[in-house]
Amino acid sequence: MSTVKEAVEVEVPVHTAYNQWTQFEEFPQFMEGVEEVRQLDERRNHWTTQVSGVKREFDTEIVDQLPDERITWRTTTGDSKQKGTVRFQRLDDTHTRVELVMEVDPTGVAEKTGDMLGVIDRRVKGDMQRFKEHIEGRGGESGAWRGRIRPGE
Repeated sequence: MSTVKEAVEVEVPVHTAYNQWTQFEEFPQFMEGVEEVRQLDERRNHWTTQVSGVKREFDTEIVDQLPDERITWRTTTGDSKQKGTVRFQRLDDTHTRVELVMEVDPTGVAEKTGDMLGVIDRRVKGDMQRFKEHIEGRGGESGAWRGRIRPGE
């Protein structure tokens, strides 16, 4: 597995950054290669991605979610194998640090080659920068889900 880590400082309060991140179906607006995310229930999402001409579908499960602090997930089905955590750190009343740490296991030849060439790192860095532009450009969140999911539930 490859580990990817990227952080951005966004000029919105922590609850705004967190609330927007919980709007999974809007991920295609700022995540390159993500065609669709369908929220199946409070824990599960179905993803459709296309990267370097390779289309993948997979499901993820949220295993830990604490409002304004973190969301941790893992894949449960499909060709893509990954897990990760996004953390939200209040810097002051109007600034938040958003840090994403992912472990990705590239499965196909294209993905493995892309990983060796740093494509995954660059994509995540770009996605985080686009999230910053997305949330700051909006001026507020488009929705929120503030439920608590505990590990092992």
